[in-house]
Amino acid sequence: MSVDVRPEVVVRRPRAEVAAYMFDPANDLAWTGGITASRPDQPGLLTEGATVVRTAKFLGRTFDYGYVVTAHEPDRLIEMKVEKPFPMIVRYELTDAAEGTNVAIRATGSPGGFFAVAEPLMRWQVRRSIAADLARLKANVEAAH
Repeated sequence: MSVDVRPEVVVRRPRAEVAAYMFDPANDLAWTGGITASRPDQPGLLTEGATVVRTAKFLGRTFDYGYVVTAHEPDRLIEMKVEKPFPMIVRYELTDAAEGTNVAIRATGSPGGFFAVAEPLMRWQVRRSIAADLARLKANVEAAH
């Protein structure tokens, strides 16, 4: 069994502005739900090889998890490998849209252990969580201008 979700939203700002906000871990707490800390290995925008450790609450559990950026296309894409709450690949995908920028977050992975039992709930929870993150991202970026 696996999780494969890709919620998306249109942000009414240019792609470069959205990427500058979204690809900077200093903004994580403002738009990423469920985390209480975000500690990048270096300041500034994410690039290939960058790592970040976050503290999160998910399905009643608190834990630290790290991710490493495995692919990067400036102002277009960040791909991250995540090990917790279960192994996943998370992609931030930005494309131009008539109204601004189409922003998608795709998360794919295979829950194991504790999370395997709750796989149908997990898929729903991951989609809901990402959709809420995208709504906060949209509100924050659009409100800044």
